[in-house]
Amino acid sequence: MKKKMVLCTQLPENRKKEIEEYCDITIAGELKHGKGNVTEDMTREECRGYEIVVLGDEYAGKDTIGDWAASGMKFIGAAKGTPVTVDNEAVKAAGLQLSYTPGRNRVAVAEYNLGLMIAVARKLTLSVTGLQKGEHVGAPVDDIYDVPDVKNVTFGPLDEKHPFTDYGIGFELYGKKLGIAGYGAIGREVAVRAKAFGMEILAYDPYMPADKIEADGARAVDLDTMLSESDMISLHLPVVDSTKGIVNKDWFSRMKPTAYIINTARAAVIDQKDFVEALQNGTIAGAAIDVYWQEPVPANHPLLSMRNVICSPHMAGLTTDVDQWSGEMMAREVLAYLKGEERAYIWKR
Repeated sequence: MKKKMVLCTQLPENRKKEIEEYCDITIAGELKHGKGNVTEDMTREECRGYEIVVLGDEYAGKDTIGDWAASGMKFIGAAKGTPVTVDNEAVKAAGLQLSYTPGRNRVAVAEYNLGLMIAVARKLTLSVTGLQKGEHVGAPVDDIYDVPDVKNVTFGPLDEKHPFTDYGIGFELYGKKLGIAGYGAIGREVAVRAKAFGMEILAYDPYMPADKIEADGARAVDLDTMLSESDMISLHLPVVDSTKGIVNKDWFSRMKPTAYIINTARAAVIDQKDFVEALQNGTIAGAAIDVYWQEPVPANHPLLSMRNVICSPHMAGLTTDVDQWSGEMMAREVLAYLKGEERAYIWKR
């Protein structure tokens, strides 16, 4: 007799067919009802009575986990890089382990992170939006295709009316020092890409062996060295009790006044008030951020109107490719369970 599995997130079709050799699969949760259209009560009802429960973004608290365990659940997985939507203490209390998909979006976030670094270094947001708003443009012409014969086409002399004067002249990443705070899956991907740009990498992670960091051509450094020497600091810290608000005025006071903060991790690792004040007072030069303390970010948040800050709406971790990577990892976890093999991705926290 086949096992019973309930599936709330996408799996690659070839992996799904492989799993179907062992299981009857029922579709539920957001995979059935659409993103954001399910409650925990709905998920609890739909996933009750299955040996294998595979979640996406669905919530499963203590009571839900207890309900499923009592009705025969032996495997639970959440296709997330940080499965905070599932009460792992309840999972452990039921004698089970929670499979997850660490680093599923590491490439997506790393590429986006580099994009923010380039954007803030080269004043891209100010210049692009400024041109769209009609700043530093010429007078209308009757025929845009009737182009005068000018050999050196520029925006004019470098005077008070020039875009460089208004937006500022940016700097190159080449030769600059990038501090990586947290050398996990995403931090490493950022470091490798930044090194290809010719940056020197200073990695701070007291939990990562120095030899692993240095194998990538980065320098393993202490916190003070990273803060004092880096031209940019990219945050890749998880939100745990010890990291909440850790990036505060003490950090900013030890940074170069010309340095920038890049954050595609979680806003909670930064002390919000200290951050705003450091940017307003010129303690640090600027920032590029994709995450906020409340989301959607409040319309009156001061970061949104700062010329030295680039803000994007939590887009770094989602691409058309991420579900494929996440689904592949979770499918391997399910297959390992079905074959009696050791699972690779178990959430420990």
